[in-house]
Amino acid sequence: MKRLALAALALVAAGGVAMQASAWGNTGHRLIGVAAVRGLPDELPAFLRTPGAAAEVGELSREPDRTKGGGQPHDRERDTAHFVDMNENGRIMNDQGLSIDALPRLKSEYDAALAATGIEVDDAGYLPYAIMDGYQQLVRDFAAWRVLNAAEARERDPGKRAWYREDRLRREALILRDMGYLGHYVGDGSQPHHTTIHYNGWNRDTPNPEGFTTSRQTHGAFEGAFTARVARLDTVEAAMAAPALDGFDLRLRVPAYLRTTLAQVTPFYVLEKAGGFADTDARGGAFVTARLAAGASELRDLYILAWRDSGDDAIGWPAVKVNEVEAGTADPWLAMYGED
Repeated sequence: MKRLALAALALVAAGGVAMQASAWGNTGHRLIGVAAVRGLPDELPAFLRTPGAAAEVGELSREPDRTKGGGQPHDRERDTAHFVDMNENGRIMNDQGLSIDALPRLKSEYDAALAATGIEVDDAGYLPYAIMDGYQQLVRDFAAWRVLNAAEARERDPGKRAWYREDRLRREALILRDMGYLGHYVGDGSQPHHTTIHYNGWNRDTPNPEGFTTSRQTHGAFEGAFTARVARLDTVEAAMAAPALDGFDLRLRVPAYLRTTLAQVTPFYVLEKAGGFADTDARGGAFVTARLAAGASELRDLYILAWRDSGDDAIGWPAVKVNEVEAGTADPWLAMYGED
């Protein structure tokens, strides 16, 4: 498995992946996941800061696309998580829809608010909730790992220490999986077509005074074959922004991130109309690189922030505080192994 993961990383780095497109496409999602993990600072655990971990997260970042079509309720809950269709004002679907800046606390409340204006959530999507849910799951994963890692290092009972080690290794596999899932949705959030009612050619039911394309091939051609031809890991990494970690509020950050991507919808269509996505035009490649770098930068930051948040968390039952276990002032055995 590790050999295959490293081989996949080598293919991504060389820009040599060209597979069937889905969401960003295999290439785009791989690159975002790999670049984000390769950008992690030393404060995160060493098992994440390896070529194998980067390759694994890159592969797992494709997973939400690979599991589509499972039937109901699977598809209703998961397939609508890949996008949120906003108009140019940042409102969901139309001016009667919710503002991306005023999302309800719960997805059920979001569904109800959309339904009250005649909007189907299947049409609108719930990408912001998928990102927030993925972030919160990763915080819990990191919290569990921190407790297990600290307990393993201190435990004198050989049987308990062996169990802590086994459970830590299980948690590491889960962390990579959940980093991949979060990476997928953050990656979707950097692709302009995943944030707009103009998701596959300009919406034919809305005014189109600039004569933008209405081709139903627009979405797939951009994020799939074109991205696979022009995107490279080195250029994506070079274009990544510096970490932005201060003043973090998940419920403010996610809408702001999606609004930034929404602002790139019209520039995409302007560039497409001008022929910028021809293979001989460098502007299209630069646009792809900038969007992939935006996704990788945001994902790297969310990984770091989730790690930091986990230090103040409590985990297990009866719950133990992570910082107390790490300080050696709490025994997590019952919380982690269970009392029954």
